[in-house]
Amino acid sequence: MDENTAHADTRGPAAAAPARPATTVWPALRYRDARAAVRFLVEAFGFEETALYPVDGDGPEVAHAQLDWPLGGGVMLGSARGDSAIADLPPGTGAVYVVTDAPDALFARARAAGARVVRAPADQDYGSRDFTVADPEGVLWSFGTYTGA
Repeated sequence: MDENTAHADTRGPAAAAPARPATTVWPALRYRDARAAVRFLVEAFGFEETALYPVDGDGPEVAHAQLDWPLGGGVMLGSARGDSAIADLPPGTGAVYVVTDAPDALFARARAAGARVVRAPADQDYGSRDFTVADPEGVLWSFGTYTGA
């Protein structure tokens, strides 16, 4: 081996970048009306309702809901109650960023469902195309093509 090949990477293109692990971060949110939030997030953004556990049978309060994002990951949410780890945060507090491969189509869907526009779709200096809207209780939702460094 000469000095030009002594440090060559012979592992091939697949070895150059490590594989990303499965999504393990799940934002947790509290809403005054968690059932309405679930309906909105499914209709406006395309989340998939995976689980919904009421506090008391068919009562209005939600102990836990899981909404899956079609590209991986998701959010967990529930009714604002005093018995949770995030009980001191007021409902409607927070911001979430979600990766999408079709931000313009999703923006149109969100607007049609009544999301309040905070920032219309725009190309960013770091290569993403994204937008931000607020849900009915004020949580900010940003969707864009940035998948992380």
